[in-house]
This record gives sequence, structure tokens and C-alpha cells, in this order.
Amino acid sequence: MKTRDTTGRRPRTPLGRRLRRDRTLLLMTVPALALVLLFHYVPVLGNVIAFQEYDPYLSANGAAAVLESPWVGLAQFERVLSDPAFWDAVENTLVFFVLQLLLFFPVPIALALLVHSVLRPRVRAFVQAVLYLPHFFSWVIVITVFQQIFGGAGIIAQTLREHGHEGFDLMTDPGVFKFLVTAEGIWKDAGWGVIVFLAALAAVDQSLYEAAAMDGADRWRRMWHVTLPALRPVVALLLVLRVGDALTVGFEQLLLQRDAVGPAAAEVLDTFVWWTGLRSQDFSYAAAAGLIKGIVGLALVLSANKAAHLMGEQGVYRK
Repeated sequence: MKTRDTTGRRPRTPLGRRLRRDRTLLLMTVPALALVLLFHYVPVLGNVIAFQEYDPYLSANGAAAVLESPWVGLAQFERVLSDPAFWDAVENTLVFFVLQLLLFFPVPIALALLVHSVLRPRVRAFVQAVLYLPHFFSWVIVITVFQQIFGGAGIIAQTLREHGHEGFDLMTDPGVFKFLVTAEGIWKDAGWGVIVFLAALAAVDQSLYEAAAMDGADRWRRMWHVTLPALRPVVALLLVLRVGDALTVGFEQLLLQRDAVGPAAAEVLDTFVWWTGLRSQDFSYAAAAGLIKGIVGLALVLSANKAAHLMGEQGVYRK
């Protein structure tokens, strides 16, 4: 048994001893760390082309072309920031983010509370499976399902025409496209959030519910004073991550529907980089736009995490 020092805390185990003790667990993480290093950190070096007039045809090797491309300083960033299409994409991105934060984020919490109130384990497991199943669908399948329901030739439009009413096509209506995208995201990914919040609810001490019931608290008061406070740390963590991911609102989902509603309604930063940068092979311009997005995203994560600390929560990392 370890003795405590004068401050009442146990002395920390030396680093070398901890490495020897946990060497098996550390070896198990090596493949995952290698994948993260290869696909997430090594590509960061490619951001150097944002400060160049990169031309991949200057050399037979694209990596060698980086060394031969001329340096232009901040010229690419000036091009991006002076492009009205870039700011239109920023506006659409923020609108999508706000709608998803207000309409999508509360849905998994409400569903988790509803599922948690189901007493029969078999019914609860069935509901969880039904809610989680769309998470495994690709965006192609999700959009196809919505097309078959809300499209011009969808079930609802055909039923209206059969009864003498005028049909509609929500899939090509720019006015409701933002709400349609949010609905697609809720149907596809709300089940994943339910699993996360149910895991948090499973860790709640049941004696707290019993004590609240003995004090005369009904079901709603127990939810307000016991359940929701238990979810608060998880909500704060997911909110920080969601804010940090504010500028990434679904590249594949929006790219697949961009032609149906037009760039004015569907262009976000990711599709802007794709269409104006990669499709035209203006790689330096695309890298500059992507780097701006990454810097702003990092600032949002740090700001949201600081806000979580001010609220008394841990956030992504401790103070």
C-alpha cells in the first residue's frame, strides 16, 4: 500500500515504471497511433502549398513539385478573403450549423430520456436498434429515402395528385433545403447520440432516484433534479466538439444535393473548396481556404472549451 506525503496525496509512480507496467496496453495502441499519424498529421505538412503557387506538373512527383513551386506569401489568403463566393459559403455554413445546433442537438437527449423511461429491457433494446440503424446507412441511401418520400415523384406528392391536389418537390426547393438537410441529419445520426446519452444515464446512481422519490419528487422532478444534471458533463463535452466542428456540416450530404437546389442554397466551405479549388486544380487556393477553416475551427474549440470550464465542466481537456 502506497504511503501519502505531507499534503495527503499519494506519490506519483515514476514514468519508467509506468511505461514498463503498461507496455502491453501501449503496444496495443501503436497501430491506431500510426494510422492517426499517417492520415491526420502527415497531411498537415501539405498546407505549405497555401503559401505557394503550387503546380503539380513542375515535376513527375507531386511532393517534389512543392520544392519547385514559387512562394507567394499570403497572396492566396488575400484571394480567398476577397472572394464573395467564399463569404457566401461561410454564411451558408453558419446557417446550417445554427439550425443543426438548435434542432438536431436536443433530439438525442429527448430520445435518450424517452428510451430510458421504458422499463422492459426487450422493448428498450428494440427501440435502440431501430433508432441506431440509420447511422449505418450511407448518405446516398439517406437522400434516396428522402427523395422517395418528399421528392416530386415521391409518395406524398403522388398521393396528393391522386386526390386532386397539387404535388410538391421539397428536394429541389432552395427555401426549405436547410431544414431538409437538418431533418436528414436527425434521422441518420440521432441514434448515435442516443447511445452516448444512454451510457451516461446508466452510470447514474439509482439511490439518487430512490432518495428523490422518498422526498416526494414525481417523475418530472426526478428527471429535472437527477437525470439532467447527470447528463450535463456529456452535454458539455459533445457541445464543445459540435462547436469545434461548426464549419464542417456534411460534405458528402451537401455535395450530393448541390445540383438539385443550386450553389446559392447548398454551397458550404467544404463544397466551396472542392468546386473552386480541386475541380479547377487551383490547389494553393483550396489549401488556403482549408487552412482558414482549420484555424477558425481550432479557435472555436478553444473558446467552447473555455466556456465549459467557466460552467464548471471539464470539456475536452482539464484546465
